[in-house]
Amino acid sequence: MTTPTPQELLTLATTIALEAGELARTRRAEGVQVAASKSAPEDIVTHADRETEALIRRLIAEARPDDGFYGEESDATSGSSGLTWIVDPIDGTVNFLYGIPDYAVSIAVVQGEADPVTWTALAGVVFNPASGDLFTAAAGGGAFLGERKLAVNSGVPLNLALFGTGFSYTAARRKRQAQVVHGLIGEVRDIRRIGSAALDLCNVAAGRLDLYYERGLNPWDHAAGALIAEEAGAHVGGFGSEKATWSLTIAAAPDLYDTAEPLLAELFSEFMADDER
Repeated sequence: MTTPTPQELLTLATTIALEAGELARTRRAEGVQVAASKSAPEDIVTHADRETEALIRRLIAEARPDDGFYGEESDATSGSSGLTWIVDPIDGTVNFLYGIPDYAVSIAVVQGEADPVTWTALAGVVFNPASGDLFTAAAGGGAFLGERKLAVNSGVPLNLALFGTGFSYTAARRKRQAQVVHGLIGEVRDIRRIGSAALDLCNVAAGRLDLYYERGLNPWDHAAGALIAEEAGAHVGGFGSEKATWSLTIAAAPDLYDTAEPLLAELFSEFMADDER
């Protein structure tokens, strides 16, 4: 099998995301059933999550049988091609359950294994079936919302910056995260909690947020959105010079990132337990 270009991978990922998004949208219209809880009673998976991931996995296997796969709702498999697909079939499942139109199919293709510290992201798609927003990026090719090329907001001072964030499914951890927000809210324009990490990252790319940060993201939560934000000019990383991982993901224009990261690091150090930093 020949090595595809990032744009070729993006074309395939986009086709699959659109088909998967149509399935998710249809299931939302039919009515959503919770299939199980995962890490906590609030952390749910729906039958639509599982069905959508199964569709994505089948379509990838048909087109790229030698590639690896790492999704939220099924077992990971390694491949022989050196490429891995990182998939969240419905990011924002609680929004999906409640009919809030902020959920998305997130599909990324990376060179390497499913480890954000070592992978090289090649293509990413985040598709919101409820709004029709289609965010795409191929490595080195820029980020787009539909046909519109995206660029992050730059030159925004901290006190005028609109932040986005998210919270853990674990109640005790949410309380500590709320303390971080309490320490931050007086320093910035305001804070939004939309409920989908993939869309939050894309909203930074589109200038709908100035900065997004969150603790506790899994690879499938940010793989596609991080590439889209980076291709729109964002710096995406974690504490200090670390890459974006479970410990922390921040995305913003480089100037705002450099201002906000030390403040976030101080607040997380003060309020989060040692095993949560």
